[in-house]
Amino acid sequence: MASALAAKMGFNSLMRKQAKTFNVRISTMESDLEFSCEVKWKGKDLFDLVCRTLGLRETWFFGLRYNIKDTVAWLKMDKKVLDQEVPKEEPIIFHFLAKFYPENAEEELVQDITQHLFFLQVKKKILEEEIHCPPEASVLLASYAVHAEYGDYDPAVHKPGFLAEEELLPKRVINLYQMTPEMWEERITACYAEHRGRTRDEAEMEYLKIAQDLDMYGVNYFLIRNKKGTDLLLGVDALGLHIYEPDNKLTPKCSFPWNEIRNISYSDKEFTIKPLDKKANVFKFNSSRLRVNKLILQLCIGNHDLFMRRRRVDSLEVQQMKAQAREERARKQVERQRLQREKQLREEAERARDELERRLIQLQDEADMANEALLRSEQTADLLAEKAQIAEEEAKLLAQKAAEAETEMQRIKVTAIRGQEERRLMEQKMLEAKMVALKMAEESERRAKEAEQLKQDLLEARDSERRAKNKLLEITSKAVYMSPGLAPDSMPQDVSFSRENLSFDFKDTDMKRLSMEIEKEKVEYMEKSKHLQEQLNELKTEIESLKLKERETPLDIIHNQNTEQGTSKHSNFKKVTPSSAACIKCI
Repeated sequence: MASALAAKMGFNSLMRKQAKTFNVRISTMESDLEFSCEVKWKGKDLFDLVCRTLGLRETWFFGLRYNIKDTVAWLKMDKKVLDQEVPKEEPIIFHFLAKFYPENAEEELVQDITQHLFFLQVKKKILEEEIHCPPEASVLLASYAVHAEYGDYDPAVHKPGFLAEEELLPKRVINLYQMTPEMWEERITACYAEHRGRTRDEAEMEYLKIAQDLDMYGVNYFLIRNKKGTDLLLGVDALGLHIYEPDNKLTPKCSFPWNEIRNISYSDKEFTIKPLDKKANVFKFNSSRLRVNKLILQLCIGNHDLFMRRRRVDSLEVQQMKAQAREERARKQVERQRLQREKQLREEAERARDELERRLIQLQDEADMANEALLRSEQTADLLAEKAQIAEEEAKLLAQKAAEAETEMQRIKVTAIRGQEERRLMEQKMLEAKMVALKMAEESERRAKEAEQLKQDLLEARDSERRAKNKLLEITSKAVYMSPGLAPDSMPQDVSFSRENLSFDFKDTDMKRLSMEIEKEKVEYMEKSKHLQEQLNELKTEIESLKLKERETPLDIIHNQNTEQGTSKHSNFKKVTPSSAACIKCI
């Protein structure tokens, strides 16, 4: 299988060399470019073509990267493209990326296109978390990215939700807080509103100035091992070489600045760093593959050359580029100031126009209000005239009523005189009635005294009757005991008495009525007690669910037990009350 694949790849390579051209696709941070290249082209030919297409002159920062197996490699400028280990499939895909980073972006990046490409690449690395960024810095960087895309903040245009589809923050930062997308957008927009007046280029440069201070900015990491076999990370950036712990890419254990390194070399998988101080120890480490060593050496050479180049006088080409960039910036500044003045004048004219329109609308409103007031005054005048007419008619009617009232008053006076005569007769009748009432009262009092006397006589008569009956009983008893030998049937009929003749009814009507009332009140009391008990049970059921058992007192517990057993104060009283004799004995 492997031999067949190698044979196929060799055949493809042979066919590509026999052909006069081959196709490549260059993936930049903004778009893809496709070219048809000659077989004899070197890496520099393809690279220069891409730079000319993009209008890029600061070519020393960039390179063409391609994927090879499980790692990456950069296209060499001095070798033919097809002689390198590039992918065999067509079109050959290359990524146009920044290979080396500046120490100070504001001082070193001259062209706007260079700055823009760096901005896009660094932004992508931050969002994909290849560069660690704190949450607060992420929000600020996101606000500059929004300004670079949308321009100045305008509340009328940039309404809530306009960033809903934008990817502005690393997922790590979003997951770190319990915040909604709306809350993140609100904070980003608050920072975005403060950047008013900046151009897109200025916003991108501010983004890079913040990003270049991040710990992982511009660092290429490689897994290595020291002589002891300990796993470490080697970081290569614009300032030098750094050694990290595998789980800490932010803080290096030690660093080798480029100006303190005398020589860097590798032999097979062993890499050697010789410090400038010959007395210092040589640092050696091993990498996993030879290809990785080549890549490390390539990055070291490029970063070291740029490091030394920054500390020398700029070349004529760079000076010319910087002069042109300064002139371009000055021209843009003048143009921006002119546009700003025009914008300011336009805004002032618009404000004046709005003020005139507002004043015109105000005057129109005042005129409408005046017309309405005039109309209301006319309506009020008509209404007042109508009211005056009505008042005049009412005055005539009142005069007529006054005359009628005068006539009525005379009639009432005549009626009053007649009433005085009638009142005098009535008073006389009242005196007569009072006399009759006094007589009736006297008669009533006399009759009451007679009734009292009759009642007294009745009581005396009953008392005499009772005594007479008792006496008769005594006589009858004596007659029977005095003649014991006499036969019962020989007794005279007129001296025989029965129990019915001697019985007397002592029942009192008032006592019966009192007993009935007492019985009625007892029944009503029992019904009220039953209703009250039902209300208590219902209330207890309602609040039972809210009761805290742990707060019950001993008395509450005893009460609940008694209630469950159906006992009450009265039933307990009946159960425990002893007899009078027992009470006395206990005492």
